[in-house]
Amino acid sequence: MRVTENVSLRPYNTFSLDATARYFTTFHSMESLQEILREPRWQQVPKMVLGGGSNVLFTQNFDGLVLKNEIKGIDKVGEDEDYVYVKAGAGENWHQFVMHCIEQDLGGLENLSLIPGNVGASPMQNIGAYGVEIKDTFYELEALETASQQSMHFNNAACEFGYRESVFKRQYKNQFVILSVTYRLLKKPAINTSYGAIEQELERMGITRPTIRDVSQAVINIRSSKLPNPAEIGNAGSFFKNPEISAEKYEQLKAAFPDIVAYPLPNNHYKLAAGWLIEQCGWKGFREGDAGVHARQALVLVNYGHAKGADIYALSTRVLESVEAKFGVVLEREVNVM
Repeated sequence: MRVTENVSLRPYNTFSLDATARYFTTFHSMESLQEILREPRWQQVPKMVLGGGSNVLFTQNFDGLVLKNEIKGIDKVGEDEDYVYVKAGAGENWHQFVMHCIEQDLGGLENLSLIPGNVGASPMQNIGAYGVEIKDTFYELEALETASQQSMHFNNAACEFGYRESVFKRQYKNQFVILSVTYRLLKKPAINTSYGAIEQELERMGITRPTIRDVSQAVINIRSSKLPNPAEIGNAGSFFKNPEISAEKYEQLKAAFPDIVAYPLPNNHYKLAAGWLIEQCGWKGFREGDAGVHARQALVLVNYGHAKGADIYALSTRVLESVEAKFGVVLEREVNVM
């Protein structure tokens, strides 16, 4: 294992922030990860596992060892009457993996097209978009417990998925490294166009009987029109979670703000559109130095070039405070702040 020192993390995070790792290495298998974890030199050194870098905000340098997950491979590992089970290495690019599944005519992931990041982050975050979440297609994952260096398997229930949440962001945070993820995908795809924007885009495309390829392309079109490309403007996608509130709180807000955007949930709660709340507070298109709020999507904070992570974090704090002051709603950051 080759470990380099004082490595810029700018190429490894989609915010394009120039933080420095004291030590940096990559691993391509469970065995190579075990090898470095067992080395006495690294036993007491802080460690951070980095995937696609699409959900992290570096506010300072990392005085420890960054382990870049480069485990690759896509394999069909099972099949039954209705499903094909596909296993992907955690270091595979997510969008490329989705495109691979669509090419095989396997359904379930098409609504999650063009989400930045790697496969390993998908269960950790329970990524979701346009009416679909990973928990809908997730079968199991393999992860290495860093303390014991033993591998373990987690099924759907064991991951305790929630809204952009899993057990790996709560009680098991920083205790496991995800090695691979297996998805249960439909042989006969069930088209999900329940999210209104998809239906509108398909209509614009002139498609009345959509395939999973059509749904994927519609999602790509929508995301491309609303969200900045990290290769052009540094960002981590949605910076804030959509907050859940009680029905009572929703009725109060609806009376004061009749145009409020909200979606009913099964538990007699409502999910508010955080982007709408932020936009109502006047932040959409705001820029201070090279830190800003995107002009087309207020949920997205951006680095226009040379912003520091601390600048973006400070801006996010101001956004949080203004939303709470205006609506009495506390937003939560979706990105991991380092």
